[in-house]
Amino acid sequence: QVTLWLKKIYGDVPVPEYEVNERTVDILHEVMECNEERDKDVSLLIEDMKDRAAKYEAEAEYWRDILGESLGLSEGSLSQEATTALTDLVESAMELEVEDTSLTSFYSAINYMTSELFKTKSKNQEMELKLKNLTRKLTSALTMEKQLEEDIEKIKESQEAEKAKAEIRSKNLKFLEDKSEDLKIRIRDAEEQLVAAGLDQSLTHEALVKSSEELAALQKELEPLKKELASYHDLPP
Repeated sequence: QVTLWLKKIYGDVPVPEYEVNERTVDILHEVMECNEERDKDVSLLIEDMKDRAAKYEAEAEYWRDILGESLGLSEGSLSQEATTALTDLVESAMELEVEDTSLTSFYSAINYMTSELFKTKSKNQEMELKLKNLTRKLTSALTMEKQLEEDIEKIKESQEAEKAKAEIRSKNLKFLEDKSEDLKIRIRDAEEQLVAAGLDQSLTHEALVKSSEELAALQKELEPLKKELASYHDLPP
């Protein structure tokens, strides 16, 4: 079936070579069925158009006979102005898609087209309004997006600056920690050397710090006693 269909399609022209397998044959068979179905639809449409044309020709001949026999009118007997008016009338009827050329049909068709025109204009105005709103929203969104991009860029720059500062502070802190540890080691070594040389234990750094703390505590305890003593100084001898 596919081979016969391809020969019918190409006629005297050789059928192009193609790989014959189950898949290609199935595809061509499906295309063949669609093509044949379309040809049937086109044939039915052509037959319908031919039938309509025959009916229109018969009706035109009928009215031509009536006009010629009853009124003695024919295309040759009409003036140029009458022929032009009749042509305009026919074209207007076809354009408006009316069933006849009566004034009622023309008025109805014109009113309908006017109503459709009004609806179309209203719809166009509605679409224009929607378009303006969408344009305004889009402009606002683009402006906001640009502002957000600028803010993000500023935040990135600020973060980079803060990161650099944090790295510097971290390096300084590490340096101070190392320096402090080095000083502690030096102080401990020096104290050990001084103790070995006969220095009194009470003069070491730790002892002095402890003594300072004890002195501060004693001074804190003396504060209320000093205040109480000061109250006695105001008494008469």
